[in-house]
Amino acid sequence: MKSFINVEDLGDLKQALAEAQEIKQERYKYQHLGKNKTLMMIFFNNSLRTRLSTQKAAMNLGMNVIVLDVNAGAWKLETERGVIMNGDKSEHLLEAIPVMGCYCDIIGVRSFAGLKDRDYDYAETVLKQFIQYSGKPVFAMETATVHPLQAFADLITIEEYKTVQRPKVVLTWAPHCRALPQAVPNSFAQWMLAAPNVDLVITHPHGYELDPQFTRGARIEYDQKTAFEGADFIYAKNWSNPGVTNPADYGKITCEDMSWTVDTEHMSWTNNGKFMHCLPVRRNLIVTDDVIESPNSIVIPEAANREISCSVVLKRMLEAL
Repeated sequence: MKSFINVEDLGDLKQALAEAQEIKQERYKYQHLGKNKTLMMIFFNNSLRTRLSTQKAAMNLGMNVIVLDVNAGAWKLETERGVIMNGDKSEHLLEAIPVMGCYCDIIGVRSFAGLKDRDYDYAETVLKQFIQYSGKPVFAMETATVHPLQAFADLITIEEYKTVQRPKVVLTWAPHCRALPQAVPNSFAQWMLAAPNVDLVITHPHGYELDPQFTRGARIEYDQKTAFEGADFIYAKNWSNPGVTNPADYGKITCEDMSWTVDTEHMSWTNNGKFMHCLPVRRNLIVTDDVIESPNSIVIPEAANREISCSVVLKRMLEAL
């Protein structure tokens, strides 16, 4: 596996899930693969779970790890071609990337959407430059449009906690005080649709339709109560307007309806459903205290599975070196 961005990069999901359970039972089994190999993690944006889980997974596999926070520990980087660099950016990404590649064997990149130019964000400009110019295998630690390590961990968690063969899984929009990217919901939808036994429903206000490349085949329900009825898992997440129905709205907050906040009443509509969220979560905006603290909240096991999803990905990339 030379790169990991979308679900198809992982191949057969049943096999990947079996591999995840194997690694979960014996996390240090494949340490020999990473001996004398180095992972470089590049962060253009803040991180808690991604940084910790990815570094832990790499260490489990015997790798050395270099972490670079571009905003705090490097020259400011220019990403655009043709720019006269007479501002505060001292180095171009096109020189920085191949230099980074000299010092490692695998590169992880985290770079969020700017939410100002939809075409630029959905072209995955920064990530693709790393793939093209680093000379090393590259995986996404969340990009402008996708967060595959999170979605894989979500699928692992659903497999562990499901009580029926084909659970009903609901991705629900919820309000937020800031404009957030669509990466997590995009990947969640994509992975659930690719999973062998998941009944996915997506619910959100009108105008918040995710890009069809990620949701094609999903049932879209604009009435949240109807969507929640009989659900086995509720995955709450805010995203800003994706600009699908109106490109001028891209990256904007066009709905602030607090009735979409997941509370006890919402969960009562489900089939004793489990609550999920990628974290960090704004309490009493996305979800109320009583729901996230309830026995049916599985946000912590979900976060713990980030180590496992990354372990599978790094193992496969090491095997391909």
